[in-house]
Amino acid sequence: MQSKTIILIATLIMGGSLIAPSVHCQDFPTKPVEILCILPPGSGMDLFAREVAQIAPKYLKQPMVVINKPGAGGAVAATEIVNSKPDGYRLVTLTNISFISVFKTQKIMFNPSQVSPIWACQGIKHGLFVRGDSPWKTLGDLLAYAKKNPGKLTWGHHLRGSSVHLGALLIFKKAGVDLVEIPHKGSAESMAALLGKHIDVLTTTFSTAGPHVDSGAFRCLVVYEDQRYKDRLGIPCAAELGYPEAGKVAAFTGLFAHAKIPDKPRAVLTDAMKKTCEDPAFKAAIEKIGEAHVCGGSEMLKDAITKGEAVVTPVLKELGLYVEQK
Repeated sequence: MQSKTIILIATLIMGGSLIAPSVHCQDFPTKPVEILCILPPGSGMDLFAREVAQIAPKYLKQPMVVINKPGAGGAVAATEIVNSKPDGYRLVTLTNISFISVFKTQKIMFNPSQVSPIWACQGIKHGLFVRGDSPWKTLGDLLAYAKKNPGKLTWGHHLRGSSVHLGALLIFKKAGVDLVEIPHKGSAESMAALLGKHIDVLTTTFSTAGPHVDSGAFRCLVVYEDQRYKDRLGIPCAAELGYPEAGKVAAFTGLFAHAKIPDKPRAVLTDAMKKTCEDPAFKAAIEKIGEAHVCGGSEMLKDAITKGEAVVTPVLKELGLYVEQK
């Protein structure tokens, strides 16, 4: 009788150990979910992450906490995700450009396939800016001056290999001009540099530069698109000015997770982000920031990455920016 009792207890314990993980997944989430933001506070990416953290808890039923983890164009935060437990409690803000070029222009400590998309919520509006009191009224004016004065002008950006970096680089390369590149840690630092006259040209997003354009402090000479932005119709796009290559670096911001998170947490996160993205308050917030509201699932981001790699990888290799990974 005693041996039967021991066997029964052992069976129940083993059964419980098999059931427990399933129950745990069913209860996801039971604690706050972290969002690792790849850029510093005040950046466009930071504003995006905080809007998600403000609205998503309504659907996720748990708070979301933004933790700024800048460094190496997002590779620092992505590495932390890869090295974390794949349980869905840690997400990271990345863009399709992170995979298309940023992670291809440096040595990284992880395989990009270890990070997978959850949802795309924002299209990044980006362009080339000068101060409002600068003598260059058009892109043609700027490029003509740069051609006559090689190495005299400076241009700043906040993320090597990003869409804002590539957009300007593709234009300068095709125009055959030589400007001194000044990298910064974040868009706020880049904007301060332009306002303080420490650089002559800035390539960045409208989420941070837009208010300065509206006030007249900045002038946008071109947007990196194949068509004009509907809310910025007075600014020409790269394609119409003869730089279609720069118009092919469209970027979408989304939330990414460890590729091995269980199906249940992934489904819960996907559903919560879809509802967040469709929330009128979120749409209004993204548009107020100055970016484009988009709403697409993981397949949209995967498709954008695949198509972008086909266009950008040859360019990176031609420019000597491509870094082979071991």
